[in-house]
Amino acid sequence: MQRFDRYVLSQLMVLFGFFALVLVAVYWVNRAVILFDQLIADGHSASVFLEFSALWLPAVIAKVLPMASFAAAVYVANRLSSDSELIVAKSFGYSPWRLARPVLVFGLMIAVMMTILAHLLVPQSLQQLRLREQEIATSVTARLLREGTFQHPSKGITFYIREITAEGELKDVLLSDRRLENRAVNYTAERAYLLRDDEGTKLVMLAGMAQTLDIKDNRLSTTNFSDLVFDITAVLSPPRAKSRKLEYIPTLELLTSPQIVSTEARESLGEVFEEAHMRFQSAILCTVAALIGFSAMMVGGFSRLGAMRQVVLAIFLMVSVKLVEGMVTDPVRSNAALWPLVYLPSVVGLGLTAGLLWQAGRGYRPRRRAAEVAP
Repeated sequence: MQRFDRYVLSQLMVLFGFFALVLVAVYWVNRAVILFDQLIADGHSASVFLEFSALWLPAVIAKVLPMASFAAAVYVANRLSSDSELIVAKSFGYSPWRLARPVLVFGLMIAVMMTILAHLLVPQSLQQLRLREQEIATSVTARLLREGTFQHPSKGITFYIREITAEGELKDVLLSDRRLENRAVNYTAERAYLLRDDEGTKLVMLAGMAQTLDIKDNRLSTTNFSDLVFDITAVLSPPRAKSRKLEYIPTLELLTSPQIVSTEARESLGEVFEEAHMRFQSAILCTVAALIGFSAMMVGGFSRLGAMRQVVLAIFLMVSVKLVEGMVTDPVRSNAALWPLVYLPSVVGLGLTAGLLWQAGRGYRPRRRAAEVAP
């Protein structure tokens, strides 16, 4: 590549990194607030929160790459125009098509990054996130150790802890067992501990009382105990195994076994094909977004008011491409044979880019004089 191409490409990469960092931070903070509320409030440590946030990061990055490439192309084109660098380049005979070459290379580089994310990193990270969510859902400690809250780990079981000390001792514990239809048992203890062995998790209650109510005879009996072991694992209903979502499944499996995936994920065959081809489309869209942003800035001449009209035009065209993407979603999901429509937004975007560059290449043609001046 020539020096001008390397210069433009370096500017694009720097601005792309800036916009991608800002957008990822915005999306990640919004997601982190939800994760923090769900995990920390459920008694999990900060390390679990950081692990979940890291597993969500590839999906967040993949979501912002097209917008970051578009913003970088618009900003670099605007700065080159305001600094008169485009005028100098055009004076050397560079056409708008030639000026768009480094933008095309930039878009292809971002497309490669998007391909790696969409086909490898995002499905694997979401799959790992799903497994960790299932592990946490089956964690007895996280589900029960909450101070001052009545927990219902399974049907007929109520658990309450007034305080948890730094040593792990549970203060003022209430355990209500109403699993049997004709009998209800309430256990109360001044102190308790959760212990684990090969058979599961046990609740060891100290200095307490068991109140047994025979509902049929309406008779209450009480028993004081110095220590009592209650099997917590036996009363916890395991969470239902969730079917795999399409986002977790590798692209090769989506394309080679669509019918099996459709049955397993409980989705239509059209949604399976849409998910598979959208991963290719998202990579192409990164290139298209950069070309649309740059070519829109090439239309129009110099203005003292700046390039606001070109910026608005670029945003409008990008929104139009996204609208086309939304319009083809329902037909593809309802009819799997229409999967080529997934690539229609990119085709429309490339057509808009070609039209804008052709319009920019026409240049300004002065009007002919009405009459020639006589010699």
